[in-house]
Amino acid sequence: TCSRKQAVVSTQSTGGFGAIGIGAISQCLYNVDPGEAAIIFDKFVGVKSNVYGEGTHMKIPFIQEPIIFDIKSRPRSVPVTTGSKDLQTVNLTLRILFHPDPTTSE
Repeated sequence: TCSRKQAVVSTQSTGGFGAIGIGAISQCLYNVDPGEAAIIFDKFVGVKSNVYGEGTHMKIPFIQEPIIFDIKSRPRSVPVTTGSKDLQTVNLTLRILFHPDPTTSE
């Protein structure tokens, strides 16, 4: 039969291993939020060519690091001044929406 003291020690050691296991698993996972993309930097190989979209992904702890960047559309306004045929000044503002293309690596 198991004494009460042995049961408490057994439960504490199992809980400690469980906490270490959860910590190790959390080091292997990273999240990419909506509107973001990620690439992996490997300390042995360098930057890998795969692009990871939103979601939870795995990495090798201490060897791979995710680099997360924003791919949301962003506006840019460009003011332009030009003249017309009857010598009037025309002021235009162009609004350009752009975002990086995550499939190209350049």
